[in-house]
Amino acid sequence: MATKKKSKKTNSWKKNVSTVTSGRGVPIQFFKKNAWLLIITIISVISLIGMRYSTQSKMQQINELNTELKRAESDKLHHKSLYMSLIRETEMQRLIDEKKLNLYFQEQPPYEIINDITN
Repeated sequence: MATKKKSKKTNSWKKNVSTVTSGRGVPIQFFKKNAWLLIITIISVISLIGMRYSTQSKMQQINELNTELKRAESDKLHHKSLYMSLIRETEMQRLIDEKKLNLYFQEQPPYEIINDITN
């Protein structure tokens, strides 16, 4: 008797699997009854996918803007240092002219004298 119950269970299971794989697993009445639920579920899934895509694209844009901001800050610091150097140089030149020290800014680097005399 125990073997008959097991064989009925496996037969019903096999029957259910074969009906689902052949496309007859869910009757049309199920879809007619639950059409509103299926539509709401599909719309929810599509909207969640859209929100995720939107969030990812905005995060990528934020990362790009952060990178651009870091570059701009670095560029600002570079220009500030150049400006401060120019201010100091101008101030020193003004003091030199005021004191009449006869010093000037050398435009060319100093020359190196190389002795080509070989023994």
